[in-house]
Amino acid sequence: MNDDSWPAMVRELPEADIPFDGVKGRLLQGAGRQLVFFDIDPIGSVPPHSHGAQWGIVVAGKMKLTIGGETKTYSDGDSYFIPAGVEHSAEFLTACRVIDLFEDSDRYHVKP
Repeated sequence: MNDDSWPAMVRELPEADIPFDGVKGRLLQGAGRQLVFFDIDPIGSVPPHSHGAQWGIVVAGKMKLTIGGETKTYSDGDSYFIPAGVEHSAEFLTACRVIDLFEDSDRYHVKP
């Protein structure tokens, strides 16, 4: 998948500086929050980490998400919530389009 699958109003958002190869994001910055439209290749795993609360929805694709030690598989239309400070990791089984809302207003920055 690539971000061409998003409508123009999303593709026109600034690109987020994402530290993983095979992951692209378009960043919508709000007061105290960030919304990121992700395009994720089947890159394998993102290691365990934690940050502020995160809510997301899988638009297309299939991924495993481990939240606080519990692993579930998510696909088209499934949503998830990660409470602040809870360790989580992900495994991308297919190419995915995901929308994530982050409590941290500085989780990602605009790509230079």
